[in-house]
This record gives sequence, C-alpha cells and structure tokens, in this order.
Amino acid sequence: MLNKCLFGCLLILHASSARCEVSHEEGFMQLFDGKSLDGWIGDGKQFFDVADGVMACQQGCHGKLVTQQEYRDFVLRFEFKLTVGANNGLAIRAPLEGDAAYAGIELQILDNTADKYQNLKDYQFHGSAYGIAAAKRGALKPVGKWNTQEVVCQGRTIKVTLNDIIILDIDLDKAAPDDKTIDGEDHPGLKRHQGHVGFLCHNDRVYFRNVRVKEMQSLVAE
Repeated sequence: MLNKCLFGCLLILHASSARCEVSHEEGFMQLFDGKSLDGWIGDGKQFFDVADGVMACQQGCHGKLVTQQEYRDFVLRFEFKLTVGANNGLAIRAPLEGDAAYAGIELQILDNTADKYQNLKDYQFHGSAYGIAAAKRGALKPVGKWNTQEVVCQGRTIKVTLNDIIILDIDLDKAAPDDKTIDGEDHPGLKRHQGHVGFLCHNDRVYFRNVRVKEMQSLVAE
C-alpha cells in the first residue's frame, strides 16, 4: 500500500519539478521544504539564504522569489519575521516579468512601526494591496517575533488575516471601479486570473517559514 505522503504526491503531480511535500493541514501542500529552494524561481533566488527551516532575504538585495507553479484561487499560509525597518512584499497572481505591484498584485510586508515609514500612504502599510486598498494596522507582533499570515485569493476577492485578525477583505472590482486605483497608477495585474506567488526582496532582511498553499475551485470563468 502506498504511504499517505506518496499517495498525496501522486494525486497532485504537476509538470513542474517542484518538490512535493504534504502539509499536516488538510488539502495544503508545502511550498518550502525547509532545506532548499526547490520549486522556486526568479531573479531574487540568489539572494535568499536557507537554514534551519527558514528562508531569508539578504540585506541590501532586490529581486523576486516566486513559485515555479502558477496559482489561480488559493489559500496561502506562512510565517514571517521582520527586522527593524524591513520592507518586503508578497506577490500574488504575478507574471515572471515586470513589477509585481502593477503587473500582478503585491501585498505589503512591512515594519509599520519604523519611523521612516510614518508618512507612507495608507495603501503602503503591511497587508495592504499596494496602490489598491489599505489594510488595517495594529495586528503585527513586535519586530523580531514570528507572525502568522493567511491570504485567501478567490475570484475577485482577497482576504488577509494576520495573527488571527482580518486586516484586509476586498472585492477588487469595488476597490478599483473602472480600473481606477487609489494611487492613480495603471495596475494591469487587476485583470489577471492566475500567476505566480512569492516574496519580493526590497533590500531588507526578512525571514519566512512554513509556507504552504491549498488550491481552490475557481469562481471566475476563463
């Protein structure tokens, strides 16, 4: 009889060379095996360290690290730890080329408490859909502590839960009616139904672990 892990891997086998790891949570698959960056691609891959089940963006480096596989509707769960003044981003439904904040959608990963960020626009703080919608503040743990985050991306809705507190829950059509965004910029990524998921180095050290995903049935027709 096939063991449980092997059976699960066979069920979700893709053409991708990504490593198949079954999460303890029902329906979830590990995107990061804790030992390597197998299954990840992007110009920022060279800037990530892996040790003791954690991957971390190197200080002073810029680039994107995204999944080899594309995702459409999904639940993404991960843990992250910020350093003082750190800035990063979570790309969703993003293409490989272009700025993920516009060509796809970028959810901010940021030390909201840093003095240098106090004059940012509301849509630039942690959990916000950059240039599209502002997240609620106050749910981040102190810098140096591990945070847990869940992102549910289904159809035209995005919900972000940080440390068990919902900080963003939006309908993209209502957040950007007639494609008019609050930052006044063009965001073609709003029209994308699927793409890569990953992290965006913005020159600061940020730590990630326990990155896993669960694919869901799409609510949007092709």
